Parts: sequence; C-alpha cells; structure tokens
Amino acid sequence: MYLLINGDFMNLDEYNSMFQNDCENINSLKGLEIICESMVSKVYDLFGRNALLSMLFHIGSGPGNTIANRIKKIYGKEEFEVLDAFAILVNELNDYYSIVVREIEDYDDKIRLVIENHCFLREPIKHREAWKFGKAFCRVNKGYFETAFKNLLGNKIIKIDINFLYNDEEKDVCVEELNFYKNNTI
Repeated sequence: MYLLINGDFMNLDEYNSMFQNDCENINSLKGLEIICESMVSKVYDLFGRNALLSMLFHIGSGPGNTIANRIKKIYGKEEFEVLDAFAILVNELNDYYSIVVREIEDYDDKIRLVIENHCFLREPIKHREAWKFGKAFCRVNKGYFETAFKNLLGNKIIKIDINFLYNDEEKDVCVEELNFYKNNTI
C-alpha cells in the first residue's frame, strides 16, 4: 500500500518507520504523572483548594481502610497498640515507603513520632513543577495513613494528625510528625 505524502509516494512501512517506537520505550509512570498533575490542577481551578484537599484525602482513605482490614484479618485482632500498628503497617507497605523513626515521645495526651519518609510520590513530585513536598498531592498519603491508623487503633485514640515538617533534600526524605491523641477515658 502506498500513501501520498507531500506529493511523494511512500509505502506504509516507510511511513511507519518515521515515528516507530518500541513498546518497551513507553514510560507509563511519566504519563501518569502528567495526567495526575493535570487532574489536580483542574480540580483546583474548578472547585477550589478545599475541595481538592478533601478529594485527595478521600482518595487515600479508601486504600487505607483496605490495608487496615487486611492487617486485622492477618493478625486476627480488631485493635492494636500505637507502636505495634505503626511497625506492622510500615512493614506491609515497604514496596511504597521507606520510613525511619527519628523520635518517639510519649505524653499524657498523645504519642508523637517524628519520621523520615521517602514515599512512592517523591519521585513524581520532583519531576512536576506544580507539585511541592508536603502540599496538596501529599494529602493522598495523609488520608491513607490517618484512615489506616484510625481503623487499626479503634478506641485507643481520639484522632491522629500527620503533619509535614520539612523536606530534607540531603537525605531525600520528607520529615513528618505523627500525633496519636490518646483516648484517656477507656
């Protein structure tokens, strides 16, 4: 079969060779980064900051419930202690996170952990100009972990709050604090 391109005849094989790209050259993750960046930007533009943050939190909370329920089933327990739940959850997620605990503080009203976190979102955030560490897209992780912990800890805590402290470029991690507010009434 021949095609007429710019007044010249070219067979189909010649034409295809002009833009041929082997499937193994396709960078699917880069494509997902572009789509996610566009989605985040569009939701922000259409619905505002609060709607975007809520949406991203809830996107993370679904898988957070799933992993917590799986852990409960594996261990045959409904409630865990804070540090046990943390170790189990982080161990279950070692394909997606590399976490090191810097500090553990046990107060009357809360347990506070300071961690170094290199997560699966770190590389995409580095590549996308509009994304910043600890900002909107990180709400996915916040929703994931806060929901998973709330599910695993049950009535032992009133709430959990995860906060971004800063980006440590030298260690290539985000430094975050996790506050587990104790339910002292039980």
